[in-house]
Amino acid sequence: MPERTRVANAQKSKVRSAVEHVFEHEKGLMGLVVRTTGLARAYLKIGLANLAYNMRRFVWLQSRHAAA
Repeated sequence: MPERTRVANAQKSKVRSAVEHVFEHEKGLMGLVVRTTGLARAYLKIGLANLAYNMRRFVWLQSRHAAA
């Protein structure tokens, strides 16, 4: 594999590893399925799911910090 391909794959892998667990959580635990009419409703539904995920993660991080 050429060096530039290896470096490009490593950069993409860093991004993927940072966001894939969020998508998995939203689709799995939260049951997010976007079947709406129009982009505005889809954006809203995804945005609310992201907000709920972030709030849940914030509460979890706060409880972890308080225990330590």
